[in-house]
Amino acid sequence: MESKRQQKFSRLIQRELADIFQKEVPHLFNGAYISVSVVRVSPDLGLARVYLSVMMAPSAEAVLLEVRVNTKTIRHLLAQRIKSQVRIIPALNFYLDDSAEYAAHMDQIFNKLDIPPADENEGVDDETYPN
Repeated sequence: MESKRQQKFSRLIQRELADIFQKEVPHLFNGAYISVSVVRVSPDLGLARVYLSVMMAPSAEAVLLEVRVNTKTIRHLLAQRIKSQVRIIPALNFYLDDSAEYAAHMDQIFNKLDIPPADENEGVDDETYPN
């Protein structure tokens, strides 16, 4: 469980990185829309795991690779924005957030299930369970 300090730091990084991806470096990713889903920070605030959602791109993995190549630039831009608020600029590790894909996959599985409707009188005995 994250401490309040970690949560506050995570929100700050998430907000600033989202702004950086949308306003300052979109040209690096060929028009792909990158949103920051979650940021998890280590207890010492030295490492931030950043989970990204990628839209309008042929390959999310290719965009993630490009983000990882440009990590130094992104971290520098982040440092310029938050240097007066924090003592440590964390190292950034980027990952793809696949929760939306996982939810869609689970939805497909549930839709394929053939579950017959329950009979209203089946399984309930009025004498066994009186009101």
